[in-house]
Amino acid sequence: MSPSPLPRPDTLVQFRGVQKTYDGRTLVVRSLDLDIRRGEFLSLLGPSGSGKTTCLMMLAGFESPTAGEILLDGAPITRTPPHKRNFGMVFQNYALFPHLRVADNVAYPLTVRHVPKDQIAQRVAKALAMVQLGGRDQAYPTQLSGGQQQRVALARALVFEPQLVLMDEPLGALDKQLREHMQIELKELHRQLGVTFVYVTHDQGEALTMSDRVAVFNDGAIQQIDAVEKLYETPANRFVAGFVGDSTVLAGRLGTTSGGDAELLLASGERLAGINVNGAAAGADVVASVRPERIEAHFSAPHHSHNVLQATVNDVIYFGDHLRLRCEVPGQAPATVKLTLASGAAPVEGQPVWLHIPTFHLRLYA
Repeated sequence: MSPSPLPRPDTLVQFRGVQKTYDGRTLVVRSLDLDIRRGEFLSLLGPSGSGKTTCLMMLAGFESPTAGEILLDGAPITRTPPHKRNFGMVFQNYALFPHLRVADNVAYPLTVRHVPKDQIAQRVAKALAMVQLGGRDQAYPTQLSGGQQQRVALARALVFEPQLVLMDEPLGALDKQLREHMQIELKELHRQLGVTFVYVTHDQGEALTMSDRVAVFNDGAIQQIDAVEKLYETPANRFVAGFVGDSTVLAGRLGTTSGGDAELLLASGERLAGINVNGAAAGADVVASVRPERIEAHFSAPHHSHNVLQATVNDVIYFGDHLRLRCEVPGQAPATVKLTLASGAAPVEGQPVWLHIPTFHLRLYA
């Protein structure tokens, strides 16, 4: 077995070969290696059952790995109980004490740590001001809105100045508008505090909006971990391309290959140039993926035919800030194209359209 690579100097947490099974047969988390950097906002993103929440619960200490080790600042914490890990935790259901006022809920972590009373009052006031709840310290949780209760839960997680804050889908119970508002507030709070945030979500938009990096989970393993722009623009495999953001998908065979470039042969006889992401061999069946906003729609035949597909507009959907076209491409699933309103185009159903797909944005997966 080759030795594990040395961690970066800014690494705070390391998962090394971590596995988890509940029944002794099925691995919910499979040989996980993950480095969490000091001060970053890392989101664990994936569908239900992908292993992301189990990973967070093992980091929190509520679950124990079946195999492997978790290290904090280079020291093992796998057998350290949750209350000794000095991590803040925010749950989806808030987990507030209904019989305690807001100030007492926030003070609870300080009380159990036997912090002097005069310090408790100061730190509670500071934490509530941080989440813009300075005037609600004497209210009970039932007197607050869902968004305010979530802020109390966040203040409670931050009040004892943890080195790591863990969040398990904390905005899932909020309505769309409030959830989006809280995403911006959380990102700003993270920027101000510089504390390491580890955030579990199944909402791809939420992960992209807030994170420095995103780890995409599926089937108990990380499929890709990257900065948000790289994750979106250069997915590492078919799963990531399909799960993160919208994609238009084309099926075909791989033609000639040259280094990382390759030719996609469609059943209709058309040929498109793209990036051979997984190094598939010529003749292999492949799926090509392109982001809908990267497709250029022309409503008259363009001067060149390189990487152009002729299609028909089947549907035009108004999204407020853009139009979304569903186009029929012979022998393929419907292709989605996003048009900005600034383009001035006013396509109609049944209209022919020529779709130009830039080579760099057409990614071919084995």
